[in-house]
Amino acid sequence: MSVKSNRLSAEEYLQNFEDIHPPFDSYDAAAIEANRCLFCYDAPCMKSCPTSIDIPKFIRQITTENLKGSAHTILSSNIMGAGCSKVCPVEKLCEGACVYNFLGETPIHIARLQRFSTEKAMENQWKLFERKKSNGHKVAVVGAGPAGLSCAHSLSREGIDVTVFEKESSGGGLMTYGIAAYKVTPEFCEDEVNYITSIGGIDIQYNKALGRDFSVSDLSEKYDAVFIGIGVGMARHLEIPGEHLEGVVDAIKFIYDIRTQEFSATPVGDKVAVIGMGMTAIDAATQAKRLGAQEVTIIYRRTQDEMPCTEHELNIAKLDGCHIVWLAAPKEIKGENGIVTQLVCDKMALGVPDSSGRRSPKPTGETFTIHVDMVIKATGQMPYEALISQNSLGHKNGKVTIGNDLKTSMKGVFAGGDCVNGGKEVVDAVQAGKDGAEAILKYLANLS
Repeated sequence: MSVKSNRLSAEEYLQNFEDIHPPFDSYDAAAIEANRCLFCYDAPCMKSCPTSIDIPKFIRQITTENLKGSAHTILSSNIMGAGCSKVCPVEKLCEGACVYNFLGETPIHIARLQRFSTEKAMENQWKLFERKKSNGHKVAVVGAGPAGLSCAHSLSREGIDVTVFEKESSGGGLMTYGIAAYKVTPEFCEDEVNYITSIGGIDIQYNKALGRDFSVSDLSEKYDAVFIGIGVGMARHLEIPGEHLEGVVDAIKFIYDIRTQEFSATPVGDKVAVIGMGMTAIDAATQAKRLGAQEVTIIYRRTQDEMPCTEHELNIAKLDGCHIVWLAAPKEIKGENGIVTQLVCDKMALGVPDSSGRRSPKPTGETFTIHVDMVIKATGQMPYEALISQNSLGHKNGKVTIGNDLKTSMKGVFAGGDCVNGGKEVVDAVQAGKDGAEAILKYLANLS
């Protein structure tokens, strides 16, 4: 067993990482699907969308060949509607709420229809929004991820001059650096960022990191308001013996490496264990298999009924040949000469529900051991607690505390997205950015 890169041919990498959700190949194909929609009154699909896209409206616009209007309807509510159409867990959001589910029929393929309209807008560079004349107000946004970009676009539309500070060399945040490459490509993410900023009035300063190149106080002195949308950091520690061994990697770092270099350059083991069952765990497991790992085992301490990922995501892992071990938790990682060789796990049993409503897993006293050369940690992400504290922002366990108006403990400083909630979906971050922009506009109006 060994951890190494360049396991497959160039053709195999391309095949393994091609688009997992192929788009409609023609207007006729999209129109046939759109015409299945019942255009429900008080549509449950719309209620299930965190950004409240008027789904029946944009689908009806497709049926009347009004693709520009359809794209405008989507992007007015969710400026990252194109990206969200690829990465949203629609099975538990809009498509999961479709009335066809209750009729024993396949739900409307809302995500594919949304992708069809929004990609046409990006391909044709449709100018769907007019920016108001600059009113002299300046706002700083920290983070060019979904929350930051959504906030920046909403503010710019109202004539605010926005400067976005991004620690990476490209925008998009989680979309660009933290999601499986077969769902969305870096090239698409770049196109989406460029489309969002094409409205004007948004200047993104790349390779500028909070805490290294500037502080929140620095921005407060130069700008009328500040929005913090820095997301969250690396995976939580397992807090077990052997976690320091070579071959134990962070899922976020593993996915980041895949996203920022050639597939062949990312090392992967022969026998890989992934700890966790969220979307990030599934992305890490499936990509490890697609990079050439012979065996990938996903370890989860609860049962399928409690898993945080969707059944659709789980099926992707199963189809890729990943093995699932339920009711198991890592106890110890063993190694030889400083390199991982074994993962010892506790067998678990479910007890009473915990604070999240899920039944708490308890060790049974039995253990089992699997031979591995790589362990990927994907048990949730940690907030940037030190960075938040360093910048004198009020927080709880590293998550920025805000009021109903998204104000932080610092005057004129607002926050939203994963740095506040600890980590949700991309679409939730987009809505947080919209809410932040609305709060900032009210704040600036009171300054005038």
